[in-house]
Amino acid sequence: MKKWKTAISFNTKEETYIRGYPLTQMIGTLTFTESIFLVLKGELPSENEKKMFDAMLTAVIEHGVAPPSVTGMRNILSGGNDLHVGVAGGILAFGKYHGGALEDAMRFFQESVKDEEDVYGLAERLAKKAIEEKWRISGYGHKYYKDYDPRSRKLITLAKEYGFYGKHTEFAVAFEDAIHKLKGKRLVMNVDGAIGAIASDMGFDYRLGKGFFIIGRVPGLVAHAFEELTTEKPFRRLDEETEVEYTGVPPRDLPKR
Repeated sequence: MKKWKTAISFNTKEETYIRGYPLTQMIGTLTFTESIFLVLKGELPSENEKKMFDAMLTAVIEHGVAPPSVTGMRNILSGGNDLHVGVAGGILAFGKYHGGALEDAMRFFQESVKDEEDVYGLAERLAKKAIEEKWRISGYGHKYYKDYDPRSRKLITLAKEYGFYGKHTEFAVAFEDAIHKLKGKRLVMNVDGAIGAIASDMGFDYRLGKGFFIIGRVPGLVAHAFEELTTEKPFRRLDEETEVEYTGVPPRDLPKR
């Protein structure tokens, strides 16, 4: 018995095989999206799976300089570190409230729907319970988008076009509508919710959720890292007079001993 087991890849003296396919045959034949799908799922995607998966990754590629992963990464680089150190630091900023919502949304959809046939009735029951018990539901709500998340709307449209508007996505949309109906106020399904629902209908396990976000967002982090290294002065720090509020005790002397 060998210490390590993997079904993902193996190497010989002549070739690297990924999910059984020679890497040299993949190079120049498969797109990067197809290769990612193959590594994660174990089989090559269909044309529609490739298009849908590509759209999902593109939807999270970049979201501005403000998120913790970008500001944290830029601060790390301003201290004099190399690009890879900054990008790694940015990834480490992903957590429950930044990047984790996708996995949590997938889990909510998959555990709620399971073998349920009436997803609309289920959505109404769970929406009522969510309001009564004040659930914090991942995949819904956005700081800026109050009527709808344009990224989610586009992904849902593509899911219908490509054949991935299944029971998880139906439930996700119905749940948003049920919340709106009961509260009179819309809690929009954000991009994490849309990707989580569609990925569930594509047969992905919810435990890959954070991975989707990482894979999609890393190019944006690399771009920010390069910009920081090439256009900004080193050693970022806050202006203590205008950006920092001290909330501790006022200056005082140590007691005499």
